[in-house]
Amino acid sequence: MPTAGSKKKAPTPQISCLTSESYTQLDFLPDKLRTKLLPFQKDGIVFALRRDGRCMVADEMGLGKTIQAIAIAYFYKEEWPLLIVVPSSLRYPWIEELEKWIPELEPEEINVVMNKTDIGRIPGSRVTVLGYGLLTTDAETLLDALNTQNFRVVIVDESHYMKSRTAARSKILLPMVQKARRAILLTGTPALGRPEELFMQIEALFPQKFGTWIEYAKRYCNAHVRYFGKRRQWDCRGASNLSELHQLLNDIMIRRLKSEVLSQLPPKVRQRIPFDLPPAAVKELNASFEEWQKLMRAPNSGAMETVMGLITRMFKQTAIAKAGAVKDYIKMLLQNDSLKFLVFAHHLSMLQACTEAVIESKSRYIRIDGSVPSSERIHLVNQFQKDPDTRVAILSIQAAGQGLTFTAASHVVFAELYWDPGHIKQAEDRAHRIGQCSSVNIHYLIANGTLDSLMWAMLNRKAQVTGSTLNGRKEKLQATEDDKEKWGFLQFAEAWTPSDSFEELKDSVFTHFEKEKQHDIRSFFLPKLKKRQLETTCDDPEAFKEKITVASDPRKMATSDSTADKNGCEPEAKRLKSLSTEDHSSALEEGPSLQARATSMEVVHGQAPIGFSSPS
Repeated sequence: MPTAGSKKKAPTPQISCLTSESYTQLDFLPDKLRTKLLPFQKDGIVFALRRDGRCMVADEMGLGKTIQAIAIAYFYKEEWPLLIVVPSSLRYPWIEELEKWIPELEPEEINVVMNKTDIGRIPGSRVTVLGYGLLTTDAETLLDALNTQNFRVVIVDESHYMKSRTAARSKILLPMVQKARRAILLTGTPALGRPEELFMQIEALFPQKFGTWIEYAKRYCNAHVRYFGKRRQWDCRGASNLSELHQLLNDIMIRRLKSEVLSQLPPKVRQRIPFDLPPAAVKELNASFEEWQKLMRAPNSGAMETVMGLITRMFKQTAIAKAGAVKDYIKMLLQNDSLKFLVFAHHLSMLQACTEAVIESKSRYIRIDGSVPSSERIHLVNQFQKDPDTRVAILSIQAAGQGLTFTAASHVVFAELYWDPGHIKQAEDRAHRIGQCSSVNIHYLIANGTLDSLMWAMLNRKAQVTGSTLNGRKEKLQATEDDKEKWGFLQFAEAWTPSDSFEELKDSVFTHFEKEKQHDIRSFFLPKLKKRQLETTCDDPEAFKEKITVASDPRKMATSDSTADKNGCEPEAKRLKSLSTEDHSSALEEGPSLQARATSMEVVHGQAPIGFSSPS
C-alpha cells in the first residue's frame, strides 16, 4: 500500500479479477480512505465499478459523494490524468479532499486552473481541477489544452450545472465526458425542477441511451407546441411517464436518501413562520400586484415580457418589504447564547439587512456571498465550524448553498425563498449531513401578502415532479406551520431601507435570476394561453433548437473585503496558492389579499392559476 512518502505506484486491479468479496473490502484503496467508508458508500463504489466507471452518483446531499468519487477514480488511476470539473467555490475543498484521502498525491501533481500559467501546467499534472466558470466559448487556449490532454477519467461535480442544452458549458463539457473512458457525475439534485434538466447528463454518460432529445422530450417532458402571441415554440418544461423514467434511471444512477441509509442521523424539522407586514412595508409591492392583475387580463406576447420583468421587481420588493421583520427574527434567535445558525438569502438587500441584525446584536459572524473568493471560503467555513463564538453564517443561496459543510449549526433560517426545490434542499443540507449530531430545525420566513406564498406553492409543485422522477414517489416540502400569534411581533417590525453603500452595489450583484429563471417562473404565474387549433408534430428537429464580510469585532460594520480570523481556521490545502396552497391565514388589511387576487384572476380567465386550483 503506498504511503505519503512513496513514489512507487501500486498496480490497478483488473475489474474482471475482483470477486464480490473483494468489491466489498475494496482492498485497492489507501487504508485511510477504505476504513472511513460507510457500507452504503462502498455499495456506491461497487455500483460504479460494475458499470466500468461510467455512472451518476446522485445520493442526497450530505451523504459523502466526494469520497465515493475519489475512490472510484483511484481504481482507475493508471488511466489518469484525471479531470475534475466543479463549481468555482468548491475547487479548494476538492483539493483538500484529494490530499486527505490519496496521500501519494503530491501538491505539485494537482493543478487548479485559475489563469494562463495554470493552463500551461495541464500537460504535466496528474489531476486538473477546473471551475465551471472558465468553460466559455472564448477560452480557446484552455479548451485547446483540455482537448489535447485527452483526459480518460473525468469527475463532474454538481453535474446539474449541465442541465441546459444551450449553455456554453454544457456544449463544451458534453464531448469531454463522452470521450473519457471513465466518467463519474455527482449531484444531489440531478433535476432541480423538471425532467428536461436530466437529458444532457444522461447524454454525457450514455449517448442516446434514452433516445434523441426529440424522443426524450416527447416521452418524458410532455413536449407540445405553445404560442406566445404570434410566436410558436415547443414547450418541453412539463413532465410525463415519470415512473418509467425513474426505472430507466436506476440503471445508470445510484441514489440513496439519508432517511434510508443513516438511521443515526438526527431528523430535519421544517417549519413555516407566517407573519403579516405593516401596510407601509408593502405599499410598493401592492402597486406591483395591481399592475400584474391588469396585465393578466389581456395576456399577449408583449405583455408577457413585461410580466417577466414585473415578477423580478416583485421578488426584489418582497425582500425589501420583509427585511425589517427578518432582522427582528434574527435578533430574537441571537438571544439564545448557545445557538449557532445559518441564514440563507438571495438578494443583496436581504443579505445586508441580515448582516446589520447580527452586528447590532454584537455577535460574531461570517458571510459568504458571490464576492468572496473561493480560496477564502474554506477559511470561513472552518471558522464557523470550530469557533464557538462565531454564532451566525449569512449565506447566499447561490454562492454557499452547495458543497460546503456547516454541521456546527442546529438551525437554518431562510430569509427568502428561491425558484426551485433543488437549490432549497441543497441549502438545507449544508447543516443536515454526515457529522451532524443534533436535529436540524429549518425555519422558512413567509410574509403574507407577498410573493412568498405563491413561490411556496410553486416549490411544492416542482418537488412532486422531481420526487417522482428521482425517488419514485411524489414529495413536497413538508413543513409544519407554527402558531401565527406566536410571531405576531414581526408585524410591528420597522421598515428597512438600504444604505447608500448598498444602493451603489445592488444593480451589479445577484442578478442572474433575471436571465435564467424568468422563462420558468412565467409558466407558473401566467394563465394557460388559448391554443391554436393546428396540427403539429414533435418530429421537426429545428423546432427543438432553442465580500467577504466578517465581523471579528462586532462593533464595526464591515464595508469591504476582509479575511477570517486566522487563529480560528485550519490551514487550507497544502498546495493552496498564496405560493402556498395551504396558506389560509388572513392577508393584509390594506390592499387585496393573495387569495382575493387569485379569485379575481379566476374570474377573468375562467380558471384558477396553477397553485390555487386545490390544496395538495
